[in-house]
Amino acid sequence: MTDYFLGLDNGGSVTKAVVFDEAGGEIAAAAVQVPMLRPRPGCTERDMEALWQANLQVLREVVAAMARVGLGPERIQGLACTGHGKGLYLWGQDGKPTGPGIVSTDARAWQYPEQWEADGTAARVFPMSMQKPLACQPVALWRWLRDHEPGRLARVQWVFAVKDYIRFRLTGEAWAEVTDYSGSSLMNLAERRFDRELLQAFGVAEMFDKLPPLCQATELCGRITADTAALTGLREGTPVAAGMFDIDACAVAMDVTSEDQLCVIAGTWGINEYISRRPVLDHSIKMNSLFCLPGYYLIEESSATSASNNAWFTDLFLDAELRQAREQGLSVHALAEAMAASVGPDEQQLLFLPFLYGSNDNPQAKACFIGLESTHTRAQLVRAVLEGVVLSHRVHIERLLASRTRPKAIRLAGGAVNNLTWSQMFADVLGLPVEIIDTRELGALGCAMTAAVASGRYADLPEAARHMVRVQRRLEPDPAVKTVYDRKFERFVQASGALDGLWKRF
Repeated sequence: MTDYFLGLDNGGSVTKAVVFDEAGGEIAAAAVQVPMLRPRPGCTERDMEALWQANLQVLREVVAAMARVGLGPERIQGLACTGHGKGLYLWGQDGKPTGPGIVSTDARAWQYPEQWEADGTAARVFPMSMQKPLACQPVALWRWLRDHEPGRLARVQWVFAVKDYIRFRLTGEAWAEVTDYSGSSLMNLAERRFDRELLQAFGVAEMFDKLPPLCQATELCGRITADTAALTGLREGTPVAAGMFDIDACAVAMDVTSEDQLCVIAGTWGINEYISRRPVLDHSIKMNSLFCLPGYYLIEESSATSASNNAWFTDLFLDAELRQAREQGLSVHALAEAMAASVGPDEQQLLFLPFLYGSNDNPQAKACFIGLESTHTRAQLVRAVLEGVVLSHRVHIERLLASRTRPKAIRLAGGAVNNLTWSQMFADVLGLPVEIIDTRELGALGCAMTAAVASGRYADLPEAARHMVRVQRRLEPDPAVKTVYDRKFERFVQASGALDGLWKRF
């Protein structure tokens, strides 16, 4: 009898539940948009109770979808959660959220990492944290809340990442899964534990007793409670695995289980990563964290400069295309792709800096078009936005490649894989083949694979990958187009550097 596993994915804007069979085939899926709250410039939040209700909704919908094909909830052998990293979700001592959850695109706490760099704190803690502190990490956000909303912190019982918060609501058990927390500047990565000395250095020592116990991605971390079963239709007692940070989940779902691969995720954040037995400690990259495979580190370069910029542009400027898409029964993104494809890579020199939520290095940076003229068309602007996102990814990837050999191919995930023109840009800009996995929901697949291991269906994640992951498409780079993009990349880097000192005036 076939086993089924459920992945619950809470990204930067959408909540998804997807059921997979033991071969990685998608059986049922549901998704709902969770409104983003922007109470002030630089702040991005979500109502934590509304987020929980969204998770209940998609779970009910996939259970109903399974029933329509004759599958009951008892066929689900396990589930796991994934979600965006960083940010801050605080659970109160009164059994309620203490306020909105803070999302990873939030930049309100930009001053604290800057201060830690200037006073030497960042350098002093680096041997423990192995990462550069970021404005969206819990340590910086906690400091901001302590300075601006101290009453809220006095009520905190648990400090959660988003997926750990949702798993807590599903099971009633509080756990801190290591892939998320190891990217939060809260853990001593050398010793793989929370560290009072580290928290003291950041001035957040009071957080220590509010951190849940650590667990590994494939550990069993509770079961669906009777209350959750009644609200969702899931079977009471269904095993719930720890799950993992969504960049780990996507990597696992792309079978990034060896050191010779490199993974690129073009989503709300632009994630560029590979795994290694050794961390990179020469300060050439921003982030080492603990990967979901025992003994491996995840070496990461990332920023909020990716597909979320394209979503913003589409929503704000493509009203005519949106109306046309509705009339023709198409996706507006399909029309936008056709517009971009109608413009050759060397037909315009327009640059777009995708810095709506900060740049690769500066959380205060702003997005802009450079070189805009009255002769530019809407199609050229669409292409410039897509190119700007890919060029920003290349900034990170060049840093990663400085510390390792070039991979044979790039495994690509995120919104870009639904756009063949955009995916080809990645191959051409990077000068490397791009491979795309045969699933629409990588994050959910990765955490479903985790549930398959926790339930005992597979011995470990590499075995799960062998059974559940397939490459759908491979795109080869065009050397002539690569030459065009090399020139654009040089101007992109120059423009970004020239404007960097200006952003504080805005």
